Order: sequence, then C-alpha cells, then structure tokens
Amino acid sequence: MNKRGTSISIIMATYNRSHLIWETIYSIIAQSFKDWECLIIDDGSTDGTKEILQPYLQNDSRLKYIERNRHHKKGLPGCRNQGLELAKGEYVIFFDDDDIVHPYLLELCFKEIQFTQVDYCRYLRTTFTGNFHYNFDNDLNFDVQHLNINHLDDIIMNIIPFNSCQVLWRKSNFINNNFNEELMYAEEWECYSRILSTGARGISIDKILFYGRKHANSNTGEFRKNDPIRRDSKIKAVKLIIDNLSTKRLLSPTLVQHFIRTGFILKENSIIYHALKSSGAGFPTKLKYNLGFQFYPLIRPVLKLKGRLKR
Repeated sequence: MNKRGTSISIIMATYNRSHLIWETIYSIIAQSFKDWECLIIDDGSTDGTKEILQPYLQNDSRLKYIERNRHHKKGLPGCRNQGLELAKGEYVIFFDDDDIVHPYLLELCFKEIQFTQVDYCRYLRTTFTGNFHYNFDNDLNFDVQHLNINHLDDIIMNIIPFNSCQVLWRKSNFINNNFNEELMYAEEWECYSRILSTGARGISIDKILFYGRKHANSNTGEFRKNDPIRRDSKIKAVKLIIDNLSTKRLLSPTLVQHFIRTGFILKENSIIYHALKSSGAGFPTKLKYNLGFQFYPLIRPVLKLKGRLKR
C-alpha cells in the first residue's frame, strides 16, 4: 500500500449508462482485493446516472462520483485524463461503464505486478451479449508471459490485444503520456503504443479476468457502422502511431505493411502514403501502392478467390 492509503485507482468514464452501470459497480465492489478507489467521471449524463449511483456512493466511500470539468474535452480521453489527475493509487486501471470484471482481477494483477516489479500487468478479456451469466472460473493455475519492447509489433497489430480495460498500469507510465483528447476512437491504442514504445516491461496473465459487453451503441459498434467521427479518429490515431514509431526508429517493415493494409481496409489512401513516406520508401514503391489503391476495388475479388483456393 502506498503512503496515501490506496493501492489501485479504478478510472471509469460514464455517459448515459444508468441502466448498465450498476452491474459494473456491483462487480467492482465484489472484488476480493479491497484497497482500491473507483473514480466515476461523468461525461454529462442526462439519464439520471447520478441518482442511480447514490445508494452505492452512500454505502461505500471508495466510490467517488465526479463530473468532467471544463478543462477536459468531452469524450473518453478527457474523462480518463481527469481521472489520472485525481487518482491516488500507485496503480491505475480503466474500466468501462457497461462491462463486468472477475472478482479476482485486482488481487491477481496486484500480486503479479508487485512480485515481478514490472510496469504493467495484462490479462485476457472476452465479450458477451445480453445478460451476463456469473459463472466465473476461479482456478488460480495460469501461465504468465513476460512482455517487452520486442513484442511491440505484435501488440500494435493486435496479435497480442491491448484493450483499454485489459491492463493494470503503474500510474507513473502516464507521466507525459496522457490520452489524446482529439481522438474519439482508438485513443487507448494510440496512448498505449506511446507508453510501450518507451520500453515499458510487463507481464501477461493467461486467464480471462474481464468481460466486455457487446452492443451497437458502443464506440466500436459505431466504428463498425462507419460512423464518420469514429472513422476519422481511427485514421488520425494510425498516423500518430506511425509518427511516434518513426521518431523512435521503431517503424519496422512488418508494421509498415500492417499500416498499408489498414489503409486498404479503411479505403484511406492518406494512411498508405503516410506509412510509405515515414518509412523512407522511394518513388517506385509509392507509385506501385498508389496504383494498387486505385485498382483495388477491381482486383479485390480476385485476391479473395486466390485466398480461398489456397485454403
């Protein structure tokens, strides 16, 4: 425990989730690890969220309801940055307001990060739809993998997923590495890649400890429906990540190809150009990909057919 009496600060942004947030709060209160505070940063809810939370706030002083102030922009990044400013814990973890956490999550992560003295502890996450069934796996036998900058490519390419609510961090990681408040999607991807590119070391627990609720009104759901704000934010995040990696000379050929593929998937030529320019590609390579982008709608069915034939 640190000198201020709180080991872990849970930061949870919320907006108009009064019908779901109580279940998340319930799973936090049920944690086997007790030395935490939960900062609920309200982004301007109009659905009675504060009133729904009142019984919990009155019964447990570890729960703190705070309205986002004018110094931070509306959205998840602004709420999380305000939470980071107020957090008293040596460690911080971000929860969404519609998800469920395993009762041993904080305990297991705290023990592992204390024992190994690393910068973060990652764990596995799964998703659910509809009602959650509380059939937690309480088996405490699990593998632990050590992660370092050699895993950066796999993390950025989501081979090793780093969801926003999938990591317990030392709070010191966020010094000069706050969330970019201009981003309304993929903000954690951009922020976490900056932290990990500094050489932060961590461990990964091979156990599901977080359960994300899937629904159409989530940020990811809106992105998949091609919401222009989410789409533009993803494009901006990709370019910011490329710039950071290029500056630190960590933009590997594998990542360049990954970002080029992302440009094709998003049908955004500016991403392809940005990746090629940052990698120092010559004119012939730029021309090849530019022509490929122009004719991609025509050749895509052929590429799909070739892929199926290979399988």
